[in-house]
Amino acid sequence: MRRRSFLRATGATAFASLFAAPAIVRATGSLQKFKFNLGWKVEASGAGFLLALQRGYYQEAGLDVVIDTGNGSASAISLVAGGAYDCASADLAAMIEFNAANPAAALKAVPIQYDLNPNAVIVRKGGGIARPADLAGKTILGQPFNASRKLFPVFAKAQGFEAASVKWESVTPDIGDTRFVKGDFDAAAYFFFTGLLNLKARGMGPEKITVFRFSDYGMKSYGNGLVANRKSMTSDPEVMKAFVKASTRGWLDAIADPAAGGAAVKAREPLADQALETERLRLIVDGTMKTPDTRRDGWGAATPARLQATLDETVGAFGIKAPLTVADIWTDQFLPAPSDRRLKA
Repeated sequence: MRRRSFLRATGATAFASLFAAPAIVRATGSLQKFKFNLGWKVEASGAGFLLALQRGYYQEAGLDVVIDTGNGSASAISLVAGGAYDCASADLAAMIEFNAANPAAALKAVPIQYDLNPNAVIVRKGGGIARPADLAGKTILGQPFNASRKLFPVFAKAQGFEAASVKWESVTPDIGDTRFVKGDFDAAAYFFFTGLLNLKARGMGPEKITVFRFSDYGMKSYGNGLVANRKSMTSDPEVMKAFVKASTRGWLDAIADPAAGGAAVKAREPLADQALETERLRLIVDGTMKTPDTRRDGWGAATPARLQATLDETVGAFGIKAPLTVADIWTDQFLPAPSDRRLKA
């Protein structure tokens, strides 16, 4: 009798636990595996995802999420397109360029990560470059895959000078940063939050430099988005919805509490400088995420006008001939409800 009572009790508990589990778990009986690529190394740009993992948001959503480092947008896009990852953080311009060349493997952005584009060119104060047009004929540090270098023609066109007039120097970032501080180059192309802190670490603080952010000089493009392949979007849409919703929770927490985001980075990468990553996260939050659009529409949302501008600017910068529409690069079907993506007060 006692054994039958125990079996009935444990069976009821198991049934109750299964009933309370996320729909994904109820449907499959286990957490759904999901592979995500940060698109870069472990730093503040991935804080929202790391915080979502640390706080159990993915597990609560029924997901077993693996978060890996990356080696830039182009690499992350290729890995997602090839099926090695379900989703990645990547520059939308790089995704558009890829889609034009690889229509059969085209990706789409499922939320927007950076509402304002973080691409920039940094120069020394007192170095003879007082305005963007002064960059004409100068030497700029930036590797070929660097998004700021690739989008430079859009920036140059808006400022009325020929992009082809500049000379580019392709040097690895660590060596390039040191050489820029020494004066070997006139300017450097970066995501602004990367450049500011890389140079600060080498003794060149914000008081010594001027930052020309593309978004301050006519560029309307979005920055990074979470890009997904066709299989991950169609094989089980509920899985992608769950991932985007949990990631949104993580980023809303990181925006509201950058110190927690910096701590999540440190927890994942013990060699990270927590204070520096917290500072970087504040730059990211204030410079790309707390915008009039995100305050109105929430984190991750996009407007048709800005998506079209992103497409037009990228097509112009890269000389893309393939006909592309907004529907080819974006879908809002995986976004959580507006109340679930609203920035915290």
